[in-house]
Amino acid sequence: MKKFLLLGFGLFSFSINAQDQASVENGLLSVNILTPGLEYEYGLTNTTTLDLRAGTGLAYRKNSYIGEGFGIYPILNVQYRYYYNLQKRLEKEKDIGNNSANYIALSGAVQFGKPIIGDLEYNEDYFGVIGPVWGLQRYYGIGFKLDLNLGAGYGFNESGSSFFSPIIGLRLGWLLSN
Repeated sequence: MKKFLLLGFGLFSFSINAQDQASVENGLLSVNILTPGLEYEYGLTNTTTLDLRAGTGLAYRKNSYIGEGFGIYPILNVQYRYYYNLQKRLEKEKDIGNNSANYIALSGAVQFGKPIIGDLEYNEDYFGVIGPVWGLQRYYGIGFKLDLNLGAGYGFNESGSSFFSPIIGLRLGWLLSN
């Protein structure tokens, strides 16, 4: 009987301690409405995730030589995220549910050159950008999501050209499941 009570007490104290430990959540599926698409975030460790997104991106260009044009393009994006302030938010009694925290990430994206909507067509079939970003992700109320990330990256295209590219991501949406 003593062994059973000790085991029960040990498991109970472990579960209380685990609730005080900051950790990312695993398996978050969300839909984005600002730039339509689906996003899945998979927990790798207590502070890192792999975020996979299939959706759309927006491009706008205006210059005197080519003129003005815009397009909405299919885009694939992968980010390896490190959430650096989970414990600090928990200590301040702020919500960390659904990975509501700040992060730094290595971001990689591929955008295809033919627009779904719009008149801005590129000669290349695809563009890619890889680089570091800083971001914040918050979930509010019944699952409303805000995700903003900013950075700078190395861009490349099908023809072999490379270029500097700012990385700007703003996503608004809802959590579908966790």
